[in-house]
Amino acid sequence: MSSQIISPFRWLGGVLRTAPALPRLITGLWNLTTLKPDGLGSIGERFSELARKHPDRPALVFEGRRWTYGEFNAWANRIAHTFAQAGVRSGDAIGILMENRAEMLACVLGTVKLGAIATLLNNQQRGDTLAHSLRITKPRFVVLGQECADALQSLPAAAMNEINAQWWWDGDAPAPEGLVDLRQRTAASPNTNPPQTALIKLRQPCFHIFTSGTTGLPKASLMTHYRWHRCMAGMGQLGLRLKADDVLYCPLPMYHNNALTVAWSAVIGAGACLALDRKFSASGFWDAIRQNGATSFCYIGELCRYLLNQAPKANDRDHGVHAIIGNGLRPDIWAAFQARFGIDHICEFYAASECNLAFVNAFGFEGSAGFCPLPFAIVSFDIESEAPILQADQTMLRVDKGGTGLLLTEITDKAPMDGYTDAKATQAKVFRNVFQKGDAWFNTGDLVRDQGFGHIQFVDRVGDTFRWKGENVATTEVEAALSAIEGCEEAVVYGVEVPGADGRAGMAAILWRHGELDGVALAQALNKALPKYAVPLYIRVRAEHEVTATFKHRKVDLKREGFDPAKMTDALYVLGEQGYQPLRGDQVQARRA
Repeated sequence: MSSQIISPFRWLGGVLRTAPALPRLITGLWNLTTLKPDGLGSIGERFSELARKHPDRPALVFEGRRWTYGEFNAWANRIAHTFAQAGVRSGDAIGILMENRAEMLACVLGTVKLGAIATLLNNQQRGDTLAHSLRITKPRFVVLGQECADALQSLPAAAMNEINAQWWWDGDAPAPEGLVDLRQRTAASPNTNPPQTALIKLRQPCFHIFTSGTTGLPKASLMTHYRWHRCMAGMGQLGLRLKADDVLYCPLPMYHNNALTVAWSAVIGAGACLALDRKFSASGFWDAIRQNGATSFCYIGELCRYLLNQAPKANDRDHGVHAIIGNGLRPDIWAAFQARFGIDHICEFYAASECNLAFVNAFGFEGSAGFCPLPFAIVSFDIESEAPILQADQTMLRVDKGGTGLLLTEITDKAPMDGYTDAKATQAKVFRNVFQKGDAWFNTGDLVRDQGFGHIQFVDRVGDTFRWKGENVATTEVEAALSAIEGCEEAVVYGVEVPGADGRAGMAAILWRHGELDGVALAQALNKALPKYAVPLYIRVRAEHEVTATFKHRKVDLKREGFDPAKMTDALYVLGEQGYQPLRGDQVQARRA
């Protein structure tokens, strides 16, 4: 992976490229600098304002149906009044368990208009995992979509008694016994803006967003109206720069911040239109773009790689998309993706649900996660101990320009940390006395490269980078080298323990789409592209990869299975003098001895 250092000339070129969008840039910067956490303001107030000024402008498109700002605002108001009549007050949590559809977004907007918290439950959770998510957020009501009816049945009886939430029903079928029918209750409610909306302060919470739970049970992070509005200004107005006549296509699950906060706030910030889809389909993606008249879309994780892996078509550029926003577009496919589909502006960003800052690639630098004008630090980090390197006085050391280290973001009044519902989990993410006594910094858990001019390049997650033969190996760099080899459609790289050896050996789980694996040619290609210590010792050939709903690979399970053929049916190879050869069971036993 190129270090992609940003020189003064390169920076100036990026600034000049954005000159035509200067008015929207100024709007974004103004909103970022003038927002104050204690000021009045909310998502609901912003939406109501658009409904007053532009009632006939399209706000949402879903499965062929269109709602204007006036219509959708009235719908959300009816839901808000229904909840208020049932006793919901500011600060109460309302669980929303649905697939992507218009009703889900209307429930979200109706909830936050009351100063209540919309708890966006992962619609794939069932049983104990769902019960855990409900326990830690304590919703007063849970709105259950008909398509998720089995989720209620999956909850243990003991958990139902402990959670003690009232369940509401949203669906075409009659409400099951014991559930309140939301549509019936809402029909007679007023469609005027509830008075509570105008009294909400920006620092009040609006959403519960859950972490993926790839290393344990999910945690619920808090999102405030303040941070949502900062995202609207920074990522939307400063970064993506939509206009009122734009349509942003979103196939990502709305329980994830890339959809609920990044995409939706970018749309509302411009008074544009959101085209919502139930789920992502690589084969049907561009047809959906054309059907919805989309001019932009949001992405995450490997979504762009999935699109690039589709067979080229004559109409790959037959669309109106001019700008996209998201995170996870790897440098190894950036140029190829942009060239094939003819997209002018890629607004990659770096953020996390619980992080207090975000980085935005507003100037369109290839391979960069963007810049942040607020205080952050990249500090020296020991991969083996997975801890920052401390100086003699116990303070941390910043890396030089071009260096790689752990990203920390300073916690201030201007950039507060909302954290999780669990106070202990929140404090575990905070470093104190980092550079001077009394300071506080959020530990992102990510390794990044300092590109200069306030820009960073994502390198790896802490725990993914591993040490082998005395050298640090960044999994993203090895994945990029593998993905450049013909036949290797998708690669997931991780370190595995080898008994009797220090550190962790590299292992790659790959999808091979080019006939039988040629282990000699593969080894030769990797030895040309990578330092010897970074060439994976083991190769695992899979039919498909398991991913989360947000297209992140499940590395934890892969690491646990290691390189033992007894634990899997996939073909395994080990690197030898002649290249990669099939791994035999007796070789595993020998390595264990």
